Amino acid sequence: MNVATDIAIIDLIAQASLIVKLVMALLAYVSVMSWYWIFRKWFQLRDARKKTDQFERDFWSGGDLNVLYQNAVNDRLHSGALERIFEAGFREFTKLRGQGARDSATAIDGVRRAMRATCQREVDDLDAHLSFLASVGSVSPYVGLFGTVWGIMNSFRGLANMTTATLSAVAPGIAEALVATAIGLFAAIPAVVAYNRFAHDVDRISVRLESFMEEFSNILQRQLK
Repeated sequence: MNVATDIAIIDLIAQASLIVKLVMALLAYVSVMSWYWIFRKWFQLRDARKKTDQFERDFWSGGDLNVLYQNAVNDRLHSGALERIFEAGFREFTKLRGQGARDSATAIDGVRRAMRATCQREVDDLDAHLSFLASVGSVSPYVGLFGTVWGIMNSFRGLANMTTATLSAVAPGIAEALVATAIGLFAAIPAVVAYNRFAHDVDRISVRLESFMEEFSNILQRQLK
């Protein structure tokens, strides 16, 4: 895109009506915010996968569960979702065993409830702000279309004061209005792509957390026998 084209687009935005300018400003703000959350979520999910992989390697390496628990307690600021779930489950298991729980089914049920509550908080944290991306992806094109329709209405309304209606008379106004649709699509497309990708990643991490809880519960149940 050359400089002349860039200036032309800027001129189109500057010459648009007030309503269309407000629509463009809103869409530009929404686009910036969506990109902010896209990058935030990308780093968050990448970190979550990395920490989940690391803890799974440590857990299945055959180390002492008490040592893993102490490491999780001592490094809570840098622990991952899976490590916090393990900490909640093992803490509940230790408490119930210290209270002399003999019924393994009751003890394991308590452990599972503790892990499931922690798991839900972790998944909710990973899911946070994905609804914003979904809303941007679904609503932005319609907001841009509203700005376009409003601009075209103004263009045709201006023809009422002209004796001769020509394409050159309405083309600038239509071009100004179409910029709103372009900005709406620019905001919506990345948001939709990011939402679909991140939702898939959250689902995969959630499945891994659920699988770990079942396997860890089975390990603890065998220790109570």
